[in-house]
Amino acid sequence: MEEKAKVQFKQSIVVRFAGDSGDGMQLAGTIFSNVSAGLGDQISTFPDYPAEVRAPQGSLNGVSGFQVHMGHGVHQPGDECDVLVAMNPAALKQNAKFLRKQGAAILDIDAFTKSGLEKALFKTDDPYTEINLRGQVVEVPMTSLVKAALEDTGMDHKAMMKCRNMFALGLVCWLFNIPMESPIKFIKTKFAAKPAIAEANERVIRGGYDYGHNIHANVSTYHIDTEEQRPGIYTDVSGNKATAWGLIMASERSGRPLFLGSYPITPATDILHELAKRRDLGVKAIQMEDEIGGICAAIGAAYAGNLAVTSTSGPGLSLKSEALGLAVMTELPLVVIDVQRGGPSTGLPTKTEQTDLQQALYGRSGECPLVVLAALSPTDCFNMAFEAARIAIEHMTPVVLLTDAFIANGSSAWRIPEEDEMPEIKPNFVPDALKPVWKPYMRDARSVRYWAIPGTEGLEHLVGGLEKDYNTGIISNDPINHEHMVATRQQKVDNVANFIPQLQLRGDRDADTIVVGWGGTYGHLVDAVRAVRKQGKKLAMAQFRYINPLPKNTVELLSRFKTVIVAELNNGQFANYLRSKIPTLNICQINKTQGQPFLVQEIVNEINTLMEDE
Repeated sequence: MEEKAKVQFKQSIVVRFAGDSGDGMQLAGTIFSNVSAGLGDQISTFPDYPAEVRAPQGSLNGVSGFQVHMGHGVHQPGDECDVLVAMNPAALKQNAKFLRKQGAAILDIDAFTKSGLEKALFKTDDPYTEINLRGQVVEVPMTSLVKAALEDTGMDHKAMMKCRNMFALGLVCWLFNIPMESPIKFIKTKFAAKPAIAEANERVIRGGYDYGHNIHANVSTYHIDTEEQRPGIYTDVSGNKATAWGLIMASERSGRPLFLGSYPITPATDILHELAKRRDLGVKAIQMEDEIGGICAAIGAAYAGNLAVTSTSGPGLSLKSEALGLAVMTELPLVVIDVQRGGPSTGLPTKTEQTDLQQALYGRSGECPLVVLAALSPTDCFNMAFEAARIAIEHMTPVVLLTDAFIANGSSAWRIPEEDEMPEIKPNFVPDALKPVWKPYMRDARSVRYWAIPGTEGLEHLVGGLEKDYNTGIISNDPINHEHMVATRQQKVDNVANFIPQLQLRGDRDADTIVVGWGGTYGHLVDAVRAVRKQGKKLAMAQFRYINPLPKNTVELLSRFKTVIVAELNNGQFANYLRSKIPTLNICQINKTQGQPFLVQEIVNEINTLMEDE
């Protein structure tokens, strides 16, 4: 008698694809997450790239991973996975620790040869016992099955092997009862210019799906209970792409043409790539010769009346520091996107950290204030890129937007907003009534300098890096005037606090302890605080998106609590910043600098330890 398939019903599921950097794990994960988002699931992804450009095939250093958390109530990619797809022994060895006890490990058993095991530094011919592999093991001869499926196509061995990821994807789609139409449509679109490749991948993905029916008695399938979504068009969007789209929306709502001056740097380059595609929307994206050229071109574009942007990561922000000071002195609207990565120096270019905060706040010569923001998630990159542009244009100041490799490369399901859902951005142009008496540093009641567009009759002017007279705008070395200009530039940034949202409190308002984070740690902290509260402990949480200036209610809100636990992916930069702003706070720290995002459970453990010590 045929054994019935085992079905597990879950609120959410975590899948991790792992293989060599050339095995297409990022593509398989991207398709799977895109399809899941299109079906109405919430998703959170974590692409985990190897740090080496091309490590030896089958080696531990060459393993590339992509984790997808799908379902509802999803805020982060998950600590452990329900399904691990490992394309070779190295991928299994590096990722087995992430597999739940009841999970399923799907392996390309053809890769588990003596040579493959040796490359992965296994010491025995029993890898499962050696690494204490948990869960169900599904041995699939993927390589052999892909060769059989494509033997009549005339493809060579190398080309066939590039299709293995689609076999694995097909099998995973079967596990989750995902119909083939959606991933096949994605494949046909991606390889539209290469129909033979599209046909081969379609054949292989169907082969993986069909293979699942033949092994259903040996592995559990999964059913995810989805929840109703707000009506609209949904897609899977990465943080870098969402950042680019937020800037485009800001250009539309401000009426200012968008200019990007940038230089490629991991993990920020995709912003340049995405904006370079958008000439149809009037975007001008220029790859400059270096980081300094990128920001200087953007400053020139801002002077000319553009929504000016430059994108980079930590090392590039260092190089831009002098020109960023020029943007502060000239009081021009400029958005600087810093996608943070592990440092110092070249550091861990494909890994994530939050270690550029002090550089963003203080990394320039002189008293050089500017606005600093941080995005919470891949989809929030859209909102905060728009917000960075709004503040820059309306307050005539440079704005640094901090994202990080985790949310920039990761993705979430995102509802595409309608244009009228986003507020109008109002440039601070010189009013007609002031044009007869206007001077370059004339200001409004908020201390904001008026924006004069070159070519406008009567508004001819020069700005530059030397200090200017407050009244006339000409070069001035007068000490009293300099002090007055320093104070004015600071007051202008401080006044931005009147035009940003209040800090929001989550959890128990009557708790003695609050957990505080900023930027991309949001999802992990939400789930960690929820887990601690389920243990019966009272706990609150606040996550900062606006860092300089802080929201106006920050002091009042945080001062309610006996203990403030600051969790961040550095050695305490935001904790020290809060200490400098609110010296009376009792601040404890949770820190991590491993190039990896937090795990929810490690935050829970740290919170419990700190609360016990109170």
